[in-house]
Amino acid sequence: MSHAKAAERASTRRIIGYVYFTFVVYLAIGLPLAILPAYVHFRLGFSAALAGLVISIQYIATFLSRPWAGHISDHQGAKVSVIWGMSMCTASGAFLLAATLLHGMHWISMTALVLSRLALGVGESLGSTGATLWGITAVGQEHTAKVISYNGICTYGATALGAPLGVLLENHFGLGAIGILTLALCVASVFLAMGKKPMAVIHGEHLPFASVLGRVAPHGAALALSGLGYSVLATFVTLFYVSRHWEGAALCLTVFGFAFIASRLAFIHTIDRFGGFAVAIVCLVVESVGVFLLWRAQSADMALTAAAVTGFGFALVFPALGVEAVERVPEKNRGTALGVYTGFSDVSFFLVGPTAGAVIGTWGYASAFLFAFASVVAALGITVGLARAARG
Repeated sequence: MSHAKAAERASTRRIIGYVYFTFVVYLAIGLPLAILPAYVHFRLGFSAALAGLVISIQYIATFLSRPWAGHISDHQGAKVSVIWGMSMCTASGAFLLAATLLHGMHWISMTALVLSRLALGVGESLGSTGATLWGITAVGQEHTAKVISYNGICTYGATALGAPLGVLLENHFGLGAIGILTLALCVASVFLAMGKKPMAVIHGEHLPFASVLGRVAPHGAALALSGLGYSVLATFVTLFYVSRHWEGAALCLTVFGFAFIASRLAFIHTIDRFGGFAVAIVCLVVESVGVFLLWRAQSADMALTAAAVTGFGFALVFPALGVEAVERVPEKNRGTALGVYTGFSDVSFFLVGPTAGAVIGTWGYASAFLFAFASVVAALGITVGLARAARG
């Protein structure tokens, strides 16, 4: 084995040792994802709107705490952010277990569920932001794209694993088993993080938050718009399939996930070779083709192909634009920049429900993918503009 390949594998192993914490966070997110709405609606007897709120409140907590997580990472260190994140996820598991033990007292159980989701949302911000920055600091800035990419693989992979595992656990042992597993896994992760070597905090005057936001916002806006392709697919593909009398809607998300991971693993080095903007532009073109094909799909097979193209294109948008975003700020502000930039990915989920829902109400389910296509094209326009500004 050549020295270069050995060094590459060594850096990959080190990166995995940090993005593991992101995997745990998103496993904790995925485990109850498919269960909680039905539990709140049917077991506790609350409305479907409140059942949806239990899910969405986590994303609100995540979005609002992203900048704070970046601040903690920059000023106290990525290790501290990860330990706090794992601790919040532990608390989420404890509240989830309490909710199941108190299910006979519906409002108390519901309150525990809401606290569980809030803790999980804050834990996601602290854990994933800290893990990303810890990995970048540990292996060097030259591996930023690689760290962000593996972090994303952990995000989607853990969520995809967690959802069916959660259903399996709930069917055999009840919702409390998910709380116990989350508790055990996150407590172990707290101790694992405590045992890892911290990276030095870069001291000195930091940029004001408004300045970091201004530098990163255009990249984040492009990320949020590009993410609508995935958000619309994840949210409305089942209803789209039902409206066409097709079967196998879940397979669309599986195909998307496989194409996403394959693209990241195969082409991650292109960001270092050609630059973030160049890769993002190509990926957005591919993603826009995939979403366009979903809009025009006349069969389930065509929809599956389109989902694969969408996943293949979307895969490198986050790391490609992320590399360019963090380079816009000094190294001591990069935790805050990562927190702000990543926060824009949450915006996709906020936008898709009310906005795409209104489009569907007027023009039908297929029109949601036309809306997504227009959003991805807008992201492409922003990215082209940023690339030209960077060259000029």
